[in-house]
Amino acid sequence: MKRFAAALAAVAALVATPAPAATVSNPVAAFTGLDKITGRITTFDVYMNETVQFGALQVTPRVCYTRPATEIQRTSVFVEVDQVSLQGTVKRIFTGWMFADAPALNAVDHPVYDVWLTDCKQATDVPPPKSN
Repeated sequence: MKRFAAALAAVAALVATPAPAATVSNPVAAFTGLDKITGRITTFDVYMNETVQFGALQVTPRVCYTRPATEIQRTSVFVEVDQVSLQGTVKRIFTGWMFADAPALNAVDHPVYDVWLTDCKQATDVPPPKSN
């Protein structure tokens, strides 16, 4: 009887534990960029593994995740940001995760430009990159 009660308690604990939220992989990341000199704010969409230039920065998202609509939204992107100098040299200034609900958590540290994730999307008006 004690074994049965222990087994029943173990099963009840497993049933009561919420399952981890599934992530949804998206093909497009939506960013907002700020030029601190002019005060100009620009929104732009980028396909995964494609590079878009914003000012002197090149932004390349690798993965962009959201959660199903029934879950608390946690939108995140793994992104690489490079700076292009006036001489044409490229230097990596950021590699890591950005979170739409906490843009200052992992921010791009640049004196002229700020870039942050606003959303991950399944579709965009931007034409897809050409296939090779």
